Amino acid sequence: MQAVFSAGVVIVLIVVLFLATSIKIVQEYERGVIFRLGRCVGAKGPGVFFVIPVIDKITKINLQLIAAPVQPQRVITKDNVTVSVDAVVYFQVVDAAASVVRIRDWYTASQLVAQTSLRAIVGRHELDQLLSERERIDTELQVALDTQTEPWGVKVHRVEIRDVGLPEQMQRAMARQAEAERERRAKIIAAEGELQASQKLGEAADVIANSPGALQLRQLQTMVEIAAENNSTIIFPIPVELLEAFSRAGGRLGSAGGT
Repeated sequence: MQAVFSAGVVIVLIVVLFLATSIKIVQEYERGVIFRLGRCVGAKGPGVFFVIPVIDKITKINLQLIAAPVQPQRVITKDNVTVSVDAVVYFQVVDAAASVVRIRDWYTASQLVAQTSLRAIVGRHELDQLLSERERIDTELQVALDTQTEPWGVKVHRVEIRDVGLPEQMQRAMARQAEAERERRAKIIAAEGELQASQKLGEAADVIANSPGALQLRQLQTMVEIAAENNSTIIFPIPVELLEAFSRAGGRLGSAGGT
């Protein structure tokens, strides 16, 4: 009886051990790549599934999006300026089996490919393009990287150039250029203002030339403004034409009174 009980215990332990080694749980963001006697039979998950102990081997692969920094790279641009460029690349495994079977370490390999692609693509552009057309260069990097990592089952979602380091001499030259550009714009704006003012003055002169009385009215208005602002004696020249007009008016009034 005791021998039968011992055999039963052994059988139960074997069954428990078998179940413990054959049941696998894979999270929602993972896939389990199964190798059966050394041959890949596909990826399973998420959830619970069974494998054959000893015969099957499982490798779990994370499918979450990974933001991988690219180390700063010293690059010579197309116009022979040495810059230091760093970037960040967003990777994601979309084919778990390919990422295990076709390459040994897809993460390290993808980072190395990102470094070489960054140097190659930035070197094809001038410094001004690198500073002003960064989104277009990011797209070029994304397409170049995605083409190289696609056979590994890795998708490159986005590439962003984070910083462009310039030599101090180049920074000073760019600062001088920016200052000169601001001065140029200021002079253009001032010249345009002078041109508009001269045009308005020309139009005013034409109006006064066509209406002689307008000049006299403007003079009287100026006298009123000066008298309101300054309490002092003002000597203001009166045109002879105005005096003659007053004399003629007075003569006509005198003649009318005599008759």
